[in-house]
Amino acid sequence: MIKKAFALLMTLMLLVPSMAMAHEGAPTSKTPAADLRANLNQLLSNHFVYQVLSMTKTYDGAKDADAVNEALERNANDISKAIESIYGKEGAAQFEKIFNSQYEESPGLAEAVKSGDKQAEKKMKQQLLQEFPKELGTFLSKATDGKMPADKAEAVLRQHEQDVQDVFYNYANGDFKKAYQSFREGFHRMSDISKALSSAIVTQMPEKFDHTKADTKAADLRANLNSLLSEHFALATLEMQKGFDQAVDYDFVTWAEDQHTADFKAAINSLYGQKAADQFEKLWQQDHLDAQSKVFIAGLEDNMDARDKAEMRLKDFSKEMGMFLSKATDGKLDEGGAQNAIWKHEASVLETFDNYKDGDYQATYESFDKGFAYMYGVGMMLSDAIIHQMPNEFEMMPSEMPDTGLGGTDHQLSTWIWVVFGSLVVLSGGALATRKQQ
Repeated sequence: MIKKAFALLMTLMLLVPSMAMAHEGAPTSKTPAADLRANLNQLLSNHFVYQVLSMTKTYDGAKDADAVNEALERNANDISKAIESIYGKEGAAQFEKIFNSQYEESPGLAEAVKSGDKQAEKKMKQQLLQEFPKELGTFLSKATDGKMPADKAEAVLRQHEQDVQDVFYNYANGDFKKAYQSFREGFHRMSDISKALSSAIVTQMPEKFDHTKADTKAADLRANLNSLLSEHFALATLEMQKGFDQAVDYDFVTWAEDQHTADFKAAINSLYGQKAADQFEKLWQQDHLDAQSKVFIAGLEDNMDARDKAEMRLKDFSKEMGMFLSKATDGKLDEGGAQNAIWKHEASVLETFDNYKDGDYQATYESFDKGFAYMYGVGMMLSDAIIHQMPNEFEMMPSEMPDTGLGGTDHQLSTWIWVVFGSLVVLSGGALATRKQQ
């Protein structure tokens, strides 16, 4: 029932554009085209996470590997429903025929590497890196009436598959830092792909999306916040799993979280100054990430008192961060609403971990789906507040698409927007201290 409800929700979100529109001409991130871009970003980014987890957990022989593979298939079905909502049953059927091989052969490649079957490994790499990108790239080009060129679609799809394999092979070789560097790069590439695909679709069908654009500055802000927030959810749940399992790569997951924190701090600094950025970092690190770590430690020790204290810290964090964001946006983000939204996010992280700790892996990834998708609502809410606070920075005009037509730097953005969000695509070069497992 949960699976069907979630799939239906994703389809409806694509079929029914946002009705919360600002008055004519005012900048907003709540447009039908921006909604399409956000929903594609959510589905594709979730897909990347599950494809990586499918391969690494299959390789490890993890107890939850089968549940992850089921979640990957469920995600493929959700993407298919999104395709159907735009291109009909025939288009969805063509997509499914191509896409089925990808989610089936990803764990198959991991099994081949684990068993040392070089012939099977070579065959599956060929399928994933060559045949699949070519077939899907051709499909997308035809579906969009050429608005997404086949060669460029094929190139970016091949790079996506290479991202997944870079994570996996680095992981299998024990180079965990490179694995999580590749994870972050590959995760944010899905945002680029969703921008290019949504732009092609709305150009092809302008009436369906009320003649709005997917590549405005406001839509860029929403998309980048979505990507930043959903990456946090993915890393937080992964850290708690790795910590509870006392996995050898735990410290490298926390390293990735520290890199993510640096990106978020840079965004706050560029928008609101160093003092605000320092305040944000303290709240985010000490009262948030550290408290999440205490949760899995309490689970290892079966210490309910410690768990209650950690959960209370997270509740305090929700209140303080909600207050911080409301003040930063001059009240454009309602304080109570922000606090409730942040706590709902924390509750979803806790629910996902508790299901994992209890060995209910199907429920683990169903709650993961809900918690991951929820971050995109938070991103919409926060972006809308910032846009209303700084409307002149988000005039209703499309940002310049790069020469490749597939995402990347938007040259028309103002300087502060580039500083804020460029780091979401390029890894921070600064070395941060790794938080050690307590």
